Amino acid sequence: MARLEFQRFVDWVDHRIVNRSRRVILVFLVVTLVFGAGLSAVSTEAGTEQFAEEVPEEEAFSRVTEEFSPRFEAGTGSTQLIQRAPNVLTRRELLRMLEAQKRLSDRDDLRVVGTASAASVVAETLDPDADGLSEQISALERATDSEVAAAVRENADNERFTGLLADDFNPTAASASATIAVVTHSIPLADEAGAGQGGDSPLTPIQRTAGRVVATVGGDISVFGSGVIADEFGTVIADSLILVVPAAVVFILFFLVVAYRDLVDLLLGTAALGMAIVWTFGFLGLAGIPFNQIMIAVPPLLLAVGIDFGIHAINRYREDRAEGLPVGDAMRKATDQLLVAFFIVTATTVIGFLSNLVSNLTPIRDFGVVAAIGIVFTFLVFGVFLPATKVEVDRLRERYPIPTFSQSPLGREGSSLGRVLRLGVAPALRAPAVVLVVALVLSGSAMWYATGVDTEFGQEDFLPPAEAPAYLKSLPEPFAPSDYSVVADIEFLEERFSSSQSGVVTVYLEGRPTDDAYLETLDRVAQDPPDTFIVEDRRADSTSVLTVIDAEARENPEFAAVVARHDRDGDGVPDRNLAEVYDALFATDSAARAGEYLADDYRSSRVDYRVRADADDDAVVADAREVAARFRGPSTATGAVVVFSAISDLILDSAVQSLAISMAGTGAFLVFVYWWLERRPSLALANLVPILVAVTFVAGTMRLAGISFNAFTATVLALTIGLGVDYSVHVVHRFVDERADHDLETALDRTVRGTGGALAGSMLTTVFGLGVLVLAVLSVLGQFGLLTAASIVYSFLASMLVLPSALVLWDRFSGNDPLVPLGGVERESGAAATAD
Repeated sequence: MARLEFQRFVDWVDHRIVNRSRRVILVFLVVTLVFGAGLSAVSTEAGTEQFAEEVPEEEAFSRVTEEFSPRFEAGTGSTQLIQRAPNVLTRRELLRMLEAQKRLSDRDDLRVVGTASAASVVAETLDPDADGLSEQISALERATDSEVAAAVRENADNERFTGLLADDFNPTAASASATIAVVTHSIPLADEAGAGQGGDSPLTPIQRTAGRVVATVGGDISVFGSGVIADEFGTVIADSLILVVPAAVVFILFFLVVAYRDLVDLLLGTAALGMAIVWTFGFLGLAGIPFNQIMIAVPPLLLAVGIDFGIHAINRYREDRAEGLPVGDAMRKATDQLLVAFFIVTATTVIGFLSNLVSNLTPIRDFGVVAAIGIVFTFLVFGVFLPATKVEVDRLRERYPIPTFSQSPLGREGSSLGRVLRLGVAPALRAPAVVLVVALVLSGSAMWYATGVDTEFGQEDFLPPAEAPAYLKSLPEPFAPSDYSVVADIEFLEERFSSSQSGVVTVYLEGRPTDDAYLETLDRVAQDPPDTFIVEDRRADSTSVLTVIDAEARENPEFAAVVARHDRDGDGVPDRNLAEVYDALFATDSAARAGEYLADDYRSSRVDYRVRADADDDAVVADAREVAARFRGPSTATGAVVVFSAISDLILDSAVQSLAISMAGTGAFLVFVYWWLERRPSLALANLVPILVAVTFVAGTMRLAGISFNAFTATVLALTIGLGVDYSVHVVHRFVDERADHDLETALDRTVRGTGGALAGSMLTTVFGLGVLVLAVLSVLGQFGLLTAASIVYSFLASMLVLPSALVLWDRFSGNDPLVPLGGVERESGAAATAD
């Protein structure tokens, strides 16, 4: 009964496509206008912060930032001036840096509230009364080169000075190849939330202007900061789209011309593609889902499935027309079968994309939802709108002299393409078991090889490369990418300032600062530090409220007496009535410093540990978590390196979980749908064979190409299942259709030529359409395009070379009951086909 009702529904849709085509077209145009109105509401989101949402380590990092605000002074933001020269400590280069600081300070729109640089330290050494930048410039102008060099050497042990110089600082020669100056700006409190990396930043316009101002000084001084990073996060999306979209359009149009070979059909196919894109992105705007970097891949994915559906619909219709059927009957016969295949493909592809909902990363979940919705829209547009429009156009062609070019189907008998597509038929008929064994052995080897694929996450993934390829630089406007500097500056800072800017990890502690044993615990945990931690006097180099207490006690006898009074065992660490010690500390000049490590309500605290700059990030994270575990009570290891590592772990978990759920969900659905429509659930096994081959080969390709699982490629395995099903379902569906009327060899031959021809056309179109992503300025987007294109090629080859053997074995062992087309139950006197 269920199959009968399903067939009646298909017949009802067929009837409206064929006999109510104008109404169908009008409805789809109206819906397009509705979704089109949502395009203007689409917002963008860029950067790494979107991936950190709901990550415990990031939540702890945010609480550290909020609760210990003295270190992160409210209402301010900073700009770094990176100066490079053979020797930045010469009199001329020091003057350039001071002049840059002064010109920035003189601009009211830059809201400069303070500056700091090695040049200022040298000037103050030359003239202790030189408090302002103008006085510091005068002091340097009056000094001789030898006096400047002497002032540099005098500050060789001054951390305030050396911390701003590159690792190659040579006190004897008074030389260094690079230095950093820090310019502090006031930021309206309402804008502070946007001052981080990624998305909009209030520092972006400030640092853009600062770059232009600094350029007037001369020398090699660049501007770096969160505003510049946020700017490049956003710019790289636009630059990638400007470059990729035209190239994709050119390739897609070329292959669509080859596939359709008819101007009108080409226009219909491209109009349907545009409609699917408008619906999907209009939905983004209406649903309030921001467009992020990962969603750059959504249009190519929709194009991939849409092109496949369009070519299949037109090609199958042409086959039926070639048999002499009139327009209405040919389209009814084509859609009667294709709507079932499109439904299975859509459902399994949606399962593949929705498997990303298990991810703990919000952008990946959003990507899964939007891609799934887009596939449903694509099914509706190409399953209903395109056939209805094709019927209307061909009926007009019968009445009016509309130019008609080739209407022959792809892969027709006797064609060169048809002979190539039959390569998998002969082995399938002669030795299908051998073909499957070889395919499974190769798949197993590829999966074993793929176990070495790495996982990574960092802000560099979302930024353009440090050095753009030569072919991108040579492009004319508007395709030429912008000049990018962030990644090069990041790499330069990591390379030249590693020793002076050693890493820091933070342990966030909740609920114990007033316990008598708390400070003793801080002291104990600092003993016997891990290998990645910097050690001083056999203890971890750490900063906490205890170090602030020790420093104040050394300088303040009155406070030292308070410490001694609350130290029962005389080891210098207070161990009773700690709230009274904290009260006394906050009454001293160290109150601001103490506020960086102890919350005002004494209910939480932080400890910073310096780690070796050359230490492996994974080792640092493991050690930080091990140290956090030494504390009793709630404690969380955090900091940038820990947060990024946690996100990296979640990316791998997302890839594995979504792959497992996608494969299980797809398999379960195929078993159900083949049982429901055909009473042959074992068809699902044959259907899954090429998908398994494609997934394992894509995973192996990742390691072979040196591509890691990252924010983009984490979705590619589940995506391969979704796209792979598209190819295998069409072949299985057509085989069942042909096997109902023909012997095994004929059914297989007609399947690989008819459906294989459409698959070849869609494969070439989508591979080149998606392959142009390798041209994107964003390198990880290029990796995604490469892997997606590879997944389509593998899916096509597996469907043409391996699936025929699986179908032959299935046919031999499934029994002798005659097959009927999927969903092909008896029609009741055609009533369902003609009912309104």
